[in-house]
Amino acid sequence: MDLAVVLAIQVLYAIASLALISLGLAIVFGMMRVINLAHGEFLMLGGYAAIVGTHLGFGLWVSMLVLAPAAVGLIGVVVERTIIRFLYGRMIDTMLATWGLSLFLIGLTTFVFGNTTVGISAPFGALAIGRYRTSAYTLFVIAVATAVLGGVYVVLRHTRLGLIARGTMQNANMAAALGVNPPRVYAVTFGVGAALSGLAGGVLAPVSGVFPTIGVAYIAKAFITVIGGGAAIVTGTVSAASLFGTINQLATFATTPVFGEVALLGAAIVLIRLLPQGITGRFFRRGL
Repeated sequence: MDLAVVLAIQVLYAIASLALISLGLAIVFGMMRVINLAHGEFLMLGGYAAIVGTHLGFGLWVSMLVLAPAAVGLIGVVVERTIIRFLYGRMIDTMLATWGLSLFLIGLTTFVFGNTTVGISAPFGALAIGRYRTSAYTLFVIAVATAVLGGVYVVLRHTRLGLIARGTMQNANMAAALGVNPPRVYAVTFGVGAALSGLAGGVLAPVSGVFPTIGVAYIAKAFITVIGGGAAIVTGTVSAASLFGTINQLATFATTPVFGEVALLGAAIVLIRLLPQGITGRFFRRGL
């Protein structure tokens, strides 16, 4: 029984991690149709922002939950206004531009921080469950992911800001005729997606550490989750993260972490082959 509880916590943690690292990309890609190949570097910048903020004395919680998303969100707005804004509707050009941005950010952080792994200690210590022990910080990550997903759903579904954002992405000309400023909505939406990426990077920094090329590992899982989830932002992210996180963790528990990653990739290939439009392309079509 104790082992089952520990395994359940690890599965929920895997799901929460995938959802956190994918949500920002899901908003940018799902709403704006922008393939941001620098998404992994936004996550990496969030981790560095949390670490730098902690070293400057802001405190762990402020650095992770406030400073990291604020810093990366601001960077996202700048990127949208200086790069992305001129490339809407040009998918290949956007991919090349954001790929170049990712290389620039990797080089810049390597120059500033070096190529070694840095990190901060995870709070809360260990959680004893019978004969087994697991990190209590995993419960915090699960709680953050639940709160963020719930908050995004409420904002997009039940607030005027969410209605304006969704309406602008569907028909910018009509939104402009109704008095909305589409360029401003685009900038805010991209900035929110970047801020959520920064939050994920800051929250996961105590677990994974941070180094300049960590975004490569992040972006692969994020794209797999977003594509597997389909068009719906929150529902798709949750459904794909639940499927892939469960498969990954169960395979890891049964064999090794390497095989767990292989199982995740294999599950993604099978899912996309069977459901080319993603999970929400076939199910939960009315979900957000």
